[in-house]
Amino acid sequence: MQNTRLTTLLNRTGDNIQQQLRNPWRRLALMIIALLFGIYLGAALASTAGQVGYIDIVASALVAIASEILSAIFYGNRWNFQKTILGETLNALKVGVLYGLFLIAFLLGS
Repeated sequence: MQNTRLTTLLNRTGDNIQQQLRNPWRRLALMIIALLFGIYLGAALASTAGQVGYIDIVASALVAIASEILSAIFYGNRWNFQKTILGETLNALKVGVLYGLFLIAFLLGS
């Protein structure tokens, strides 16, 4: 890739964001935001699938498959994904989605 002003700007911006997220408090805030967004996403997914009615099984299968794949990547020792910011954020998002789905299921009593 050529070293243009745009690529230099994007590389510096990415490096600056990574440097800012190394702070433990900002990292914790990012994890909390990802968890809360996951809860919102789980509730939105449940209400959307419930309104349509015929994609309940497909949506639940996709969530289960995505959760298992993400868990295999996160907890596997192959890529050391647990120590990265992206890995921790995706795991918090996954936990939030599953918690949101369980919360909606308990609210509906099913």
